[in-house]
Amino acid sequence: MLSVYGCRTKKDLRAKVGQSAAGLFRETSLFGPEFKGPGTYSVVGPSPYERKWYALVTTDAAGKVSKVS
Repeated sequence: MLSVYGCRTKKDLRAKVGQSAAGLFRETSLFGPEFKGPGTYSVVGPSPYERKWYALVTTDAAGKVSKVS
């Protein structure tokens, strides 16, 4: 699971749609990197230790956030 950097709420994350995904995610897995380019990822926020909300983030081939659900 990935953590989201710089988004205190899920609403803040939704505001990132159309922006670059570079630097947005923080890896939390002990088994290596999970973010590997375009796809849908499970994320947690606002930090990996303070898990108040979860979301699915879809990124496109251009490296931008295309959908948050």
